[in-house]
Amino acid sequence: MRRECRLPAEATSVPAARTFVTEAMVGQPAEAVFRAELMVSELATNCILHAATAFTVTLTIAGRAMRVEVSDDGPGKPAVGSPAPNEPHGRGLRLVDQLATSWGISTSKRRPGKTMWFSLLTSQLPMTGGRRSA
Repeated sequence: MRRECRLPAEATSVPAARTFVTEAMVGQPAEAVFRAELMVSELATNCILHAATAFTVTLTIAGRAMRVEVSDDGPGKPAVGSPAPNEPHGRGLRLVDQLATSWGISTSKRRPGKTMWFSLLTSQLPMTGGRRSA
């Protein structure tokens, strides 16, 4: 199963991205849905704050594996932050790293922007740590 939605660079798109993922994951384990909602919220927020472009959320489920991609047309490459405890931003990719089975960043020479993605196993989820790959 593969579903996709395009959202504008507006604050209301963050809950819309969460809802899209939640509705597409009906019947999946609650822990997988919770993790996917949180991670897509972080990636959608990054699109709005940093890329300032509309973005596309793509969800693919195949058996017990799922992958979520959040693609934007903005420049730059995201990096894992190391914010001080009193800084209000900079923890999104750290959360993705902790909650995902794997995650990464893809770029294309054919189009501007980038795709942030994460994958989860919908059963036997790890309790800590993801593995980043390119």
